[in-house]
Amino acid sequence: MRKWIAVIAGALVLLAVNFSIYQREQLLSEGRVVLLELAPVDPRSLMQGDYMALRFKVADEALGRQTNTPLHDGHIVVTLDQNGVGSFTRLDHGAATAAQEVRLRYRIRNEQAKFATNAFFFQEGHAQQYEVARYGEFRVAKNGDMILTAMRGADLKTLGPPTP
Repeated sequence: MRKWIAVIAGALVLLAVNFSIYQREQLLSEGRVVLLELAPVDPRSLMQGDYMALRFKVADEALGRQTNTPLHDGHIVVTLDQNGVGSFTRLDHGAATAAQEVRLRYRIRNEQAKFATNAFFFQEGHAQQYEVARYGEFRVAKNGDMILTAMRGADLKTLGPPTP
């Protein structure tokens, strides 16, 4: 009996993991591309080993001024310009969004808003290629879930080694 319980539990874990992978793959292939401008970060933490510490300007604009109010996880709405760069429009309270608007999910961690991640990892020895990063490139689902897929420079070109 215990053997069957272990087999069923293992199968359920594998099913959950594979479903999560499937969802992320769908987001990567079908998600809307949104660029978020980077906000200044402590220069000592910009390049630490093989990753960059990240902060985003829209987080500062949306939540940086709320000092007396406790912060909670939620969504913001950004408006995309012709290049796909998002600028803060409003906090989201469930209202419909226009065609050029995108809902982004954020989580509060250490009293700061985090969009998908607060770090970008890169291959060892490639830090120089990312020093000029000005935008984070995200794939965003309709529900606001997002994945950081690349870093871009001021000219909006993707940074890093060429993809095969």
